[in-house]
Amino acid sequence: MKRVLFDEDVPRPLRRALPGFEIQTVIEAGWSGVKNGELLRRADELFDVFLTADRNLAFQQNLSKVRLGVVVLAIGSTKLDDLRAIAGRIITALAEVQSGHLVRITRQG
Repeated sequence: MKRVLFDEDVPRPLRRALPGFEIQTVIEAGWSGVKNGELLRRADELFDVFLTADRNLAFQQNLSKVRLGVVVLAIGSTKLDDLRAIAGRIITALAEVQSGHLVRITRQG
């Protein structure tokens, strides 16, 4: 079962729409307020995938240095209802993202 870390910008209740993953939030991990570089380093040791709505992450961090897969929610909203509407696409991205790669989920699909 893939271990997924939700960034602080991903609503915690979304986890109920994503069965089949072991999900923990940044806050639950005790990493609230930790900057992205350090956050990715910590997450890389304990998780398989990082789920975030930070569209600039790929430009701010060197993702080739982590084995962690990253899924970016780039639909322009982090409202729970909007994310539930694309839960199937999120599940697919979480399941298929490869280590060290980034998958961007856009509104268009």
